[in-house]
Amino acid sequence: MFQQVPMVDIEGMMLVDQTRTILNYMALKYDLYGRDLKERALIDMYTEGMADLNEMIIVLPLCPPDQKDAKIALIKERMTDRYLPVFEKVLKSHGQDYLVGNTLSKADIHLVELLYYVEELDPSLLANFPLLKALKTRISNLPTVKKFL
Repeated sequence: MFQQVPMVDIEGMMLVDQTRTILNYMALKYDLYGRDLKERALIDMYTEGMADLNEMIIVLPLCPPDQKDAKIALIKERMTDRYLPVFEKVLKSHGQDYLVGNTLSKADIHLVELLYYVEELDPSLLANFPLLKALKTRISNLPTVKKFL
């Protein structure tokens, strides 16, 4: 539609080439989008929050070399001061294995993707977030995810 990737052919339908649209379709199809409107709102809130940080990380390779160190420092600061504490607190507050409703959701998958980026940038950044590390391990060890990784 917009002459760009990604594009997915699912069940004979060329799904539009917007990542979030594809992920939303997959989340609905595979029951990864909550049980009710409240859970969906939480999933959307967490996912959109992660998108802000994800976009900062994705454009990092395009950053001019003389600005790269400052950009990395900003990303690390935002991760450890803003984003990671929020998700650690969510997991701690309800004591369940996943962000919403104690079942795997697209928010958990997005978060694990982000945690892989975090580890790639600086593995020590997760040191103070044991629940996030456990979530990453738990989801990474799911048979379908493990097969993909």
